[in-house]
Order: sequence, then C-alpha cells, then structure tokens
Amino acid sequence: TTGPSDSDSSPTVESVEDNPDGGCHIYRNGYYGSSIDVVEGILEVNIIQMTSIQMTESQAANSLVDFVVTCQGSLPTDVCTVVSDPTCQVSKSVVCDPIAVTDECLLTIRRAFEEPGTYCINITLGDDTSQALASALISVNGGEST
Repeated sequence: TTGPSDSDSSPTVESVEDNPDGGCHIYRNGYYGSSIDVVEGILEVNIIQMTSIQMTESQAANSLVDFVVTCQGSLPTDVCTVVSDPTCQVSKSVVCDPIAVTDECLLTIRRAFEEPGTYCINITLGDDTSQALASALISVNGGEST
C-alpha cells in the first residue's frame, strides 16, 4: 500500500496484483467497508415437564408423551425432535413441525414411542437465524414414562 505523494491528505489504498498469464498489473484504488447485523436468536431451550398420556388398552399401540418446553430469546418457528438410543448416538426417528408461537415461548410437544425402553430425546427449536437444543433421557414403559 502507498499513500498519496501530493499535498492531498486523504488516505487511499493501492494494491497491485500480478496476472500470471500476461504479466500485467491490476491497480485498485478506493475504500473498503463491510457491515454486520447482530440478531438475538433463540438463546436457551428447557424441557420443564414430561407427562405420559394415559390411553385405553385399545389405543395402547404407541405410548404418547407430552414434553412442555420453554425458551428464551426470539420466538421459534419450527421444532424438531430426535429420538435416539440411550447413548444419544444412534437416531431412531426425527420429526420436524412448523409452530406458531405468538407471545411467550411455552409449548407442548406430543411424541409417540412404539415400544417400551429408555430413549435420548433432543428437542431443537429454530427460526430463520438460530437454533437451540435441549436434551433429556426418558424411560417409556408401556404407556408410562419417568
């Protein structure tokens, strides 16, 4: 970079690049700028309650569990639930749904479990600019959960 050689004190930037094909130089003069937009995003997700839904014997093909979830920051527009093995390594199912949260981030997510067992649950809330995750282990035992 070089500065001006005359009496003008305004700063300029000059760069020189070699062109390997023709041996020419490209001169660029000017000012460069950029801007960054900072958005709040979804800051935190918490699973505050897990409740097994009691069903009749004729409905007991799947165990249903309601997850009550809260979040802080911006309001989410979608929710994804990943059900995995107890180590949270092997995914068994993924369900994503759009949601409409208008006022306060407090929502209930109902998910079905085909068989008894212990599962790792990852609930992700997202919007256009951010995502936040909460995880929990749940034991489903023929229509009951702990």
